[in-house]
Formats: sequence, C-alpha cells, structure tokens
Amino acid sequence: MSNPFVRIVEPLDPKQPLKKFFNLSKLEDGRYARLPFSIRVLLEAAIRNCDEFLVKKGDVENILNWKVMQHKNVEVPFKPARVILQDFTGVPAVVDFAAMRDAVKKLGGDPEKINPICPADLVIDHSIQVDFNRQPDSLQKNQDLEFERNKERFEFLKWGSQAFKNFRIIPPGSGIIHQVNLEYLARVVMDQDGYYYPDSVVGTDSHTTMIDGLGVLGWGVGGIEAEAVMLGQPISMVLPEVVGYKLVGNPQQLVTSTDIVLTITKHLRQVGVVGKFVEFFGPGVAHLSIADRATIANMCPEYGATAAYFPVDDISIGYLIQTGRDKEKVMYTKRYLEAVGMLRDFQNSSQDPDFTQVVELDLHTVVPCCSGPKRPQDKVAVSDMKKDFETCLGAKQGFKGFQIAPDRHNNIVKFNFEGHDFELAHGSVVIAAITSCTNTSNPSVMLGAGLLAKKAVEAGLTVKPYIKTSLSPGSGVVTYYLRESGVMPYLSQLGFDVVGYGCMTCIGNSGPLPESVVEAITQGDLVAVGVLSGNRNFEGRVHPNTRANYLASPPLVIAYAIAGTIRIDFEKEPLGINASGKKIFLKDIWPTRNEIQAVERQFVIPGMFKEVYEKIETVNKAWNSLDAPSDKLYTWNPKSTYIKSPPFFDGLTLALQTPKTIEDAYVLLSFGDSVTTDHISPAGNIARNSPAARYLTSRGLTPREFNSYGSRRGNDAVMARGTFANIRLVNKFIDKQGPQTIHFPSGETLDVFDAAERYKQAGHPLIVLAGKEYGAGSSRDWAAKGPFLLGVKAVLAESYERIHRSNLVGMGVIPLQYLPGEDAGTLGLTGRERYTIIIPEKLKPQMNVQIKLDTGKTFYAIMRFDTDVELTYFHNGGILNYMIRKMAS
Repeated sequence: MSNPFVRIVEPLDPKQPLKKFFNLSKLEDGRYARLPFSIRVLLEAAIRNCDEFLVKKGDVENILNWKVMQHKNVEVPFKPARVILQDFTGVPAVVDFAAMRDAVKKLGGDPEKINPICPADLVIDHSIQVDFNRQPDSLQKNQDLEFERNKERFEFLKWGSQAFKNFRIIPPGSGIIHQVNLEYLARVVMDQDGYYYPDSVVGTDSHTTMIDGLGVLGWGVGGIEAEAVMLGQPISMVLPEVVGYKLVGNPQQLVTSTDIVLTITKHLRQVGVVGKFVEFFGPGVAHLSIADRATIANMCPEYGATAAYFPVDDISIGYLIQTGRDKEKVMYTKRYLEAVGMLRDFQNSSQDPDFTQVVELDLHTVVPCCSGPKRPQDKVAVSDMKKDFETCLGAKQGFKGFQIAPDRHNNIVKFNFEGHDFELAHGSVVIAAITSCTNTSNPSVMLGAGLLAKKAVEAGLTVKPYIKTSLSPGSGVVTYYLRESGVMPYLSQLGFDVVGYGCMTCIGNSGPLPESVVEAITQGDLVAVGVLSGNRNFEGRVHPNTRANYLASPPLVIAYAIAGTIRIDFEKEPLGINASGKKIFLKDIWPTRNEIQAVERQFVIPGMFKEVYEKIETVNKAWNSLDAPSDKLYTWNPKSTYIKSPPFFDGLTLALQTPKTIEDAYVLLSFGDSVTTDHISPAGNIARNSPAARYLTSRGLTPREFNSYGSRRGNDAVMARGTFANIRLVNKFIDKQGPQTIHFPSGETLDVFDAAERYKQAGHPLIVLAGKEYGAGSSRDWAAKGPFLLGVKAVLAESYERIHRSNLVGMGVIPLQYLPGEDAGTLGLTGRERYTIIIPEKLKPQMNVQIKLDTGKTFYAIMRFDTDVELTYFHNGGILNYMIRKMAS
C-alpha cells in the first residue's frame, strides 16, 4: 500500500483481523482533538485515500491545520463514501453516462470504463403529481398516471440499473429520497473493502444535507459534479469555515420542529453562512430527536450553508436501532466512532471543538411561525401572519410585496364549485399540502397533524371542498404509524388523504386546481395562497395561480386549510364555528409536545421500518414488469420526446482547445438579485404558449401529454427551450414578468429561446448579467446546461449560489463576479452594450480579467474558477469532456 498513513491502520476488533480502520487517535497530533467533528470526517477521508496523486500528504496537513488554513482559501480534495440521486437529476446523469460511453467508443476507448466507481443510489420520487385528491383511490390513480406519463423514463432508468455496475435504483412509490436515505440507505459508518470509515454522501438534490442530522456528512452538488464523483474523482473544495451553532434550553410545549427550523433559517441568513459548514452543539441538541435534527439540516440550502452537521451521539445510535438497522452493525458503528473520537456527548462541554465563530439560540424563545410569501428565509410569527400578509398586499412588487392597489384589498369574487356557492378573496387558501422531505420524516409533526385533525373533526370543523388538500408522506413508514395510531381516518375526513409517496407539491407537482377556482383568481386578480409543509416557496414554483406561498408545520397546514384564509389571527379569531354554533379556536385543538411524544413512543417502532424496507426494491409491481434493453450501449430512440442523446460531446477530440477571448457578446438577459434555478430552469408545468410546447406539439403531442419540465430533463431539445421559461421571470429589458427578452439587432421582443437562436444563427456569443445570489435554490444541472446550449459563454453576477457556480464551471460557462463594491449600477451598465471578455493564456484561480465594452468603457471582474482543478475542467470545455478524454486515452 502506497498510503503514507498505513502505520495507523489496525483492526477494530482483534477477533476480526481483516476488518481494519485508520485510527486517527494514533496520529498523536494535538490539533485533531480541537477540530470540528465535520472537519474530522474530511480528514479521515483524506488520510484513507492518500495516494500522493489525487490526495496528497500536504492536503492532510492542511486539514489538520484547519484552524489556521480555513481563512486562506486552501483547496482540499474530498472523496465521499457514496452518491445519491433523485430521478429529475438522475435521468440526465444516466443520459450523460450513456452518451459518454458512446463518446469514449468514438475516441477508440473502452466504453465500459464509464461506470460508477463510487456506489450510487437513485430514488425515483419526483415524478408523481397531485392529479387526484380527496378520493379513496387517489393514491392508486396518481401512481397509475405517474407510470403512464413516465414509462419511457422509467424503462431508461431500469436499463441504467442493469447496464452500470455499482448503481442501485429505489423504485417509484417508495418515498422521498432524503427520508429513504435517513431511514434505510445511510450507514453512519461504512463497512466496505475491509475497512470501517465514516459514511458521507453527495447528492444531486440540494436537500441532501438532511442526512447531516444523523451525523452523516453530506451536501448537494450539481449533477455534473456528482457524475465525476461517481467516476472516482474527488470533489475539490475550499477548506470551509465552520460556524458553531450552540443550542441551549428546551422548546416550549406548543412549538414544533418546523418552527425551530424556520427560526434558525432566518437567523443563519442574517449571520451569513454561505459556503460554510454549520455544526450544531450545546446541551439543547440533546432535546432534539433525529427527526428534529434532520428537519433543521434539510433546510440548510435555505440558509445558504454547505452542510448543517449534527455529530453522532447516543440518540443517533438509538435511532439506528429504532429504524431496524442490524444490531451487530450498530455495535461496531459505536465502537468505531469511540475509537476515532467522533462520538459526541452534547452535555459535555469539554468535547466542544474550535469553531470559526459561535452563535447561539435558546430553544425556549422559539414561537410558532411560517415563512413567506415568496422565500423560505422570510420568517413570520403566526401571531403576525394576518398583519404581515395585509402589509405585503400593498407593498411594492418584490419578495415581500404584491403591489395591489389599496381600494382592491378587500375584493371578493363569488364562484360555484360542485353546485355550491363560495367566495375567494386576497389571502384565500386554495392549496394546503403536507408535502416534501422537510417534515414528512418527522413523526412528531406528522403525528401532531394527525392529533390536531382528530380534535378538529371531533369539534365539528371541516375544510372547504375546493381547497386542494393532500398528504404525500416521505415513506411508507409514515402511513404505517399514522394508521396504527388511529389518526388516519381523521386526516382523510379533512381531505388529507395519502396521494402519493414523493416530492409532490413542493417541487411544483401540485397538479391542477379546479377550473372555477382558477377563473375566480384570474377574474379578481387575487393573491391566492398555497400553504405547504415543504422547504421551497419561490415564485411560480408551487402553482402558477398561487402568488403567495407559505411554509408551515403540518399541523398549521391543516389549521390554515380549516380557516380557509391566511388573513386570520388565531389568538383572537376562531378557526370556525361548528354545527352547534360554538366558536372553535386553534388553542382548543392544538396538541402539546408531551401528547405527541407519548403517541410517538407507542407507535413508531422498529418492526415498521423492517417491514417497509425489506421489500422496498421489489414491492412496486408496475416497476417489476417494465421491459428494459440489456445492451451495454444504449440504443437511442429518435422518436422519443423524453430521452435523447445530448449534443454536449459532438465534435469532441482528444486534443485540448485553447480557451479564446469572448468577443462582442450580446446580453441575453439582465437580472436583479436572487434569481433562482427555478427561474433559469423550471421544473413545473410546460406553458401552452412556450417554445417547449411548440416543439412537443410539432412532435405530435397534445397539451395533456406535455408532462413537466422536470420529467423531460432527459431531452435537451425540451430543456434548452425551457431555459429561462419561468412565467415569473423578471428581466430588466422587459417591463412585465415573463420569459421574454429583447433581440437587440432587430429590436424585437421574443421568447428567450427564440432570441438565443437568432443570436446563434448570426454567430453572436451571449452573456447574462445578474445581481446577488445568482442560481439560488435547487441543485439543478440544467440551469447550467440550458444556458450553455443557448450559447451563453459567461455570467456576470454580484455573487453565486455555491452549487450553481460549480455547475456553470462543469459546463465550461465562465462565472464572472463584479469586484467588491461594484455592480451594474455603479459601473453604469445597461445591458445594451456589447462585451468583450479578455481570456489570458495563463489562467490562475480567482484572477481578475478585463472586460471591454463597445462604448469604450473598460472594467475588471473576478473569474470565479476557484481551484486549479476547476481550471483544468475549463481547459477541457467542462468536467464531462475531461472525464471522457481521461477514460479514452
């Protein structure tokens, strides 16, 4: 073994000499005991993989010397233990792998070298929509429709599971990726190739961080970066600062884990943790269950950190037993973590490591809250919700404003639904969804919702029939304990039937609203409301007709559904009046933490987890019966509108091309702050008047067959046309929201794709101008692939979301950043200029490059290639080209 640290390898158990581990305590280095626990995971991976090639002894020294090196922009490699994908991001990854095999063969290499080296799991959870609800057979109908719509994609994925080694697929109907990861896939300690080592994971979903709640270090990466990890490449990352988040105190009786996470989200946004690790410590952590911790870790992208880590403690070990993990493996897990100093006792402050900075929250100060109406970090106390919404109504158009004229604030529109008359107003709830991974992993809030539903029904309360109510649990285990505890019939009575297992409303798969509801909203230009227990509420994401969307705990979702409006003060106004004329207030039916915990102890038991997960890979009969080709090279079907060989590798040669200066580029779009990946590459419905719709119509499809953008990520022709196709896009060149821009040579206003095509045909390169946090939101690789296909050569922004910047690098698109203190305003940029970006022959990480305008103005910007590895990818035209050349040579 060429590893220079072989001297610290020893058996964990003398009775099993072939099961070894790198005993970090034998480093005999005082710095180790002061490292944050999350950095210890990076250190162990560097030591175990140290080969003096991809991982060097100097990298290990840099990580050990974290306290000094964290501020020095030092690059370190990290090889995660495994990769996890969901189907929206997984399909394009498998498409790329199939196309890479073709490319390697064309260049004379062995195509079967393109194979996951790092174990990868793909969970199909993003394809199901809420087409049916409030019906006894909603679940079956939605699942049948999911298969009808996605048969091609599912057949392709099944081919991938057979063609590629080290690649496992969890079929549809099993649950949400992060909950399946938490309850089933996570090992906490790996036992692989004769070694024990910490489990760690990167995933193609930004909320991969949820697993940090169990002490498994993980975060979201772009699909492109994940593919490189699957092919055995380490992630190159800047050694992160670690913010210690100290929790003290005990939560109040009426507070849920959702309230805690929304409070932490707002707090950490204010602290500023973008690109940093957050590590939780302090005696308050011991009061949080693993599900509570997972909820907090899940929302990590919403406060902008890379990871939100809770080190493993005895509660984590207990969770492994509770979820039916093998008891002998759990014993070795604990023994390993003790041996390497990675088992935490949160009550013991002598274990507290060094942190970059420490911030504190007293859990006792947390109050019930929601977040919205357009961003997850915009926390609003429940007691302030009515007043806050009414302020937003009249406020200037923006994150907290809808700019509704004062004389229209109390507009009411009457409509008929199923033979009965109803009214809608600003603030009326039309979608109420218990959805997404943030909360459906957490028995405390799910049982809390069930107990609240029981009390509501017993008090004589109902939910208006036009409100689209739904329950999409994170796994079959949730349904199991809701049923066993006796609360399921009450949830159903209020309209919260199980409609599917997957990421539904939160990803935009909310399905259609009743036509009469849509007509009423449109007629009154109403700010209708969606309330969901998810983690994302960006504009245009949940549903095109809900302009305001609030994140809330599952019990609050039900409460607002019963109220029928967000304009209610629960402390002063009743939820409703029952048949006897009695006013019922929220406090009358709200369950306490003690009530919920008593039911949880009784009904959430290991047997449930074992029963659900023992058969998870074979339980879906529709999946089992799918026919998939068995060839190692994929046979592309030219008639398919779902799966298409992408043009990324057309004309690729073994020789590198020298990067050239970008000359006289036009600005395709000019943006302000917080443009999300939803704006760049939508995942929801395909609008009937869009370029993507015109393409699908030309292929013989009807609007009913369009499906969603997310489901068509395996087809670059649809996705290029869907780039910047969000109906809520705000482009400074256009005076209203919408996916259009000005084609400057002609002065015409066109759909973004059509304008890009005109520029491309004339041979004009393009750039995009943006403000702060460009690319915030989901880790969507098509948000980089789409602009690349439109001909965008560079983006010039004030700042970038971490994953999106990485994706741009992976596609060979240059991320440029204004110098500190400068932006489009200070430089007087209108976006109507033409831009020449000077690319020097010798490039260095984060170097300044010169930009010349056709007006004669010149300024400098930072080229955000942050590491030498990223520059290598750029010289290759992207990370996938680099991997193909490597495998073919």
